[in-house]
Amino acid sequence: MVPGAKEWERYLADFAQLASNGTTPAPPWTRELRRSALDRFTALGFPTTKHEEWKYTNVAPIARSRFERAESTRNGLTAERLAPFTFGEQGGTRLVFVDGRYAPALSALPDLSDGMTAGSLAGVLTADPTALEPHLARYAACQDHAFVALNTACMEDGAFVSVPAGTAVPKPIHLLFVTTAPEKSTVSHPRNLILMGGGSRAMIVESYVGLGPASYFTNAVTEIVIGENAVLTHDKLVEESDVAFHIATTQAQLARSAVFTSRAITLSGALVRNDTNAVLAGEGGDCTLDGLYLLHGRQHADNHTRIDHEKPHCSSRELYKGILAGRSKGVFNGKIYVHQDAQKTDAKQTNKNLLLSEDAVINTKPQLEILADDVKCAHGSTIGRLDEDAIFYLRSRGLGLEAARGLLTYAFASEVVSRITIAPLQGRLDRLLLARLQSLDGWSGASGVPA
Repeated sequence: MVPGAKEWERYLADFAQLASNGTTPAPPWTRELRRSALDRFTALGFPTTKHEEWKYTNVAPIARSRFERAESTRNGLTAERLAPFTFGEQGGTRLVFVDGRYAPALSALPDLSDGMTAGSLAGVLTADPTALEPHLARYAACQDHAFVALNTACMEDGAFVSVPAGTAVPKPIHLLFVTTAPEKSTVSHPRNLILMGGGSRAMIVESYVGLGPASYFTNAVTEIVIGENAVLTHDKLVEESDVAFHIATTQAQLARSAVFTSRAITLSGALVRNDTNAVLAGEGGDCTLDGLYLLHGRQHADNHTRIDHEKPHCSSRELYKGILAGRSKGVFNGKIYVHQDAQKTDAKQTNKNLLLSEDAVINTKPQLEILADDVKCAHGSTIGRLDEDAIFYLRSRGLGLEAARGLLTYAFASEVVSRITIAPLQGRLDRLLLARLQSLDGWSGASGVPA
């Protein structure tokens, strides 16, 4: 019997409606894509803790919950209510998706550069499917990832951004996904495709927000294709509700001398899993993966990363930091895979974790797998508490105990936040970070210093 068969059967109705084209015609290749993805999902079933890649993350709460397909409605959502989740991107492009579907009335589309496209994936799939066929579902593989397969089978909408060769986009492009979940538990499967032409430059922010009281499930996939000498900065912010489930895969494909910088910031959500993968498929590529997870209560965040060095003379840098309070649990599993032909690889991976309570747990597993013989690679991980000597020093200068702890914790996290190059976004994250640190449980006894 297929693992989890009873749990996934309810998704068949969603698939059947989408496969029959619903109200919008779809090209034949998408129907075949959906069918093969569904077949793979039913073969895999939901992963369990017996699977090595899911050893520390139990998705049984997702598998046994009865999520309904989110309806196409704004549920009274206004631009004013969304304002706190933007970052002052005046004159920039903002694409808003409500419950998984594009909301043009809430979006902002200024005059775009010649040849540039930014809008709804579903809209492009209807108007110009040939623009998507060479890339959609060609990079984020369904073979070993059940949630990618489920997304591919049930995807309805998401963002499509195409930057033509030689174009530099001066202002950030914000992809804002909002789940309203006012009364019932819902599921959405956002699918994003970002294409960067040769020599192009852009900054993209992908953020997820939950507003309603009901539990919901966001299952997102973002595919990124970066052409020769192109430069992309991709910042992801997870601000889901405290009863939400967020599973997401970001898959980037880098051509020769391409530069990719990714930062994944997780601030909330009951269970969050971020898979961030990059393939350095051309010589001279450069990849930076940064992440920060700030957890409290019983929150659970799992960050899996994989960087494939396929070609010579490529470099990668990775820094993930975690702050855990209460009874929260964190997971970091990062792999750098250096293929046989990837000589002169330069790669470094670091994971650092700060535990603010006795009950917080972190499972960390940095990995190197090297098949080449002329490389420079390093990896490491640390787990610790606040430094007692540093706390004593700050208290001797007049700070109270909680203020001293907060300052040191903020300094620990700011190493990642300070790398964000979009000033309004960095400022907003600074404010969010300070507010979250002030409200974290688990301060008492965090450093072993008596209160």
